[in-house]
Amino acid sequence: MKMKTYRIRKPKVVVIGGGTGLPVILKSLRNESVEITAIVTVADDGGSSGEIRESIAMAPPGDLRNVLVAMSDMPKLYSDIFQYRFNKEDKFLANHALGNLIIAAIAEMRGSTYDAVQLLTKMMHVDGHVYPSSEKPLVLHAVFKDGTEAVGESKIACDRKTIDHVFVRNQEGGHEPKAARKVVTAIMEADMLVLGPGSLFTSILPNLMISEIGEAIRKTEAETVYICNIMTQKGETEHFTDANHVEVLHQHLQDNFINTVLVNTEKVPEGYMDFEVYDEYLVQVKHDFKGLRAQNCRVVSTDFLKLRDGGVFHDGDKVVEELLTILYGAKSVH
Repeated sequence: MKMKTYRIRKPKVVVIGGGTGLPVILKSLRNESVEITAIVTVADDGGSSGEIRESIAMAPPGDLRNVLVAMSDMPKLYSDIFQYRFNKEDKFLANHALGNLIIAAIAEMRGSTYDAVQLLTKMMHVDGHVYPSSEKPLVLHAVFKDGTEAVGESKIACDRKTIDHVFVRNQEGGHEPKAARKVVTAIMEADMLVLGPGSLFTSILPNLMISEIGEAIRKTEAETVYICNIMTQKGETEHFTDANHVEVLHQHLQDNFINTVLVNTEKVPEGYMDFEVYDEYLVQVKHDFKGLRAQNCRVVSTDFLKLRDGGVFHDGDKVVEELLTILYGAKSVH
């Protein structure tokens, strides 16, 4: 196997997604000698982020906040303050994360969420780049197999219908969205592109459905790696195998663009999951290695499982170890 050498510069790794999965990978990747760019979804319309984007015409701050903290070397006390969420009894401030309000304030001062995030990367000593996928808030649309449609990321899973496809539009005017500054360049210059882990239809695909981003992903020569979810999700990926996740990504971009899939093979212990807290998860994703290989994917299957607080997560260190092995090895599938 031909090993790649990066003597002159650090390899460039671009991670795309949103939700709780993205920060897990970024936190572990931050300790490695790579240049990181995080491209973060701006289609979130629930919770604190949703309320803020309704009050101020700005991209939702929640996923951006979590990514900034994951990539920052701030002392724990500072990040705890940034992540502090007001009590639900606090009426006006109920459930708002302080970091969301700070991002909103700087976005208003600077006239843009994008500029606010760039300023915060400096303030928070972020080693790498953080870009919203678009500079305007987006609305996610899901078209179901029965022809009906749901509008808004938080509404999509409610009826538990089978999703045919999703697309995004600008919140204002309903126009086709544009990619944020530097996003397309980062994808084209990347040595490795990492998708996920995260909700397939509501965290990963909203980024890919911005046509400039989708096109860049199809064209880039970067090794493209998909980190498959460990659990199926209610109203999104019910009864999905790992191959089904990849099929959906390929169908949306009409191209078999994923080179390598990381699959967890470790079993979640019976009765471990706290389904009251993690109510969107159903069962473990089943494996279909034949189906993955039929889509020209190399499969890396091993124990990526981390059990914490009654929930099921990817072990960031184990995932990053595999990513680096792929990064410094040969690109075996193209």
